[in-house]
Amino acid sequence: MKKGAAFTLTVIGFVLIVAGLCFLKTAGDASGVMRVLPYFMIGIGCGAFGHGMGEMISNRAMKKSPDIQREMEIAKNDERNIEISNRAKGKAYDAMIYIFGALMVSLGLMQIDTFVLLLIVFAYLVVVGISIYYRMKYDKEM
Repeated sequence: MKKGAAFTLTVIGFVLIVAGLCFLKTAGDASGVMRVLPYFMIGIGCGAFGHGMGEMISNRAMKKSPDIQREMEIAKNDERNIEISNRAKGKAYDAMIYIFGALMVSLGLMQIDTFVLLLIVFAYLVVVGISIYYRMKYDKEM
């Protein structure tokens, strides 16, 4: 990530955190989306702030030692490391299919809100659809 993008992400994260805290203090007895929005903004803001700040610190540390930066780039682009990462992602995906399937069944048996259950099922089907798309794409390429 470029230096400017990391700084922008950090600033956006900080603004989201502050805005979420302000909404939380001023909302009072909110209902609907306004009841959840401050917490959502704080969560997204913390993630963006942490990621941006981590990138800025990492970039600053790498500037001071170019030899470590070169080693990290080599390790990142190493075919063995890429293969290990891809295999780990594949195993995690295989486990996720069964785990989320069991979770959907158990939530259905607990009779949670239908809308929430449908959102989980939709997200599950999107992930499976993406998997099928890339499987077909890579089958044609190879």
